[in-house]
Amino acid sequence: MSKLNKKTLLKNKNFFKLFILILLFCFILFFVFPNTILAATPKLVNKLNDAFTNITEWLVKLATPAAAVAVGIGVFMKKFSFGDEERIRTAKKLIRGSLFSYAFILAIQLILSAIESLVG
Repeated sequence: MSKLNKKTLLKNKNFFKLFILILLFCFILFFVFPNTILAATPKLVNKLNDAFTNITEWLVKLATPAAAVAVGIGVFMKKFSFGDEERIRTAKKLIRGSLFSYAFILAIQLILSAIESLVG
């Protein structure tokens, strides 16, 4: 073989070794550590998740005092009804409705957080 053929053959072997190393690196990068490259969430999804979390927090923060005020008004209506059956019935409905509504809001928050933990 001539010197030129030996040099090109060595270059081809080095190129082939480099190509194999690059393929091996890509294999390790993509198949052994897939979460570092392929698991990025889009910015829009992150913004929507943050907004969703803020809305649910505000809902609970607003619902708690509203339920407490409604129960308090119902208790005072019942206490100061002076035996009027209609006011007692209205007060019981108010107390029951406000407690059920608050329980429903808390249940929705639990369900949504469970769904979020399953998805994310």
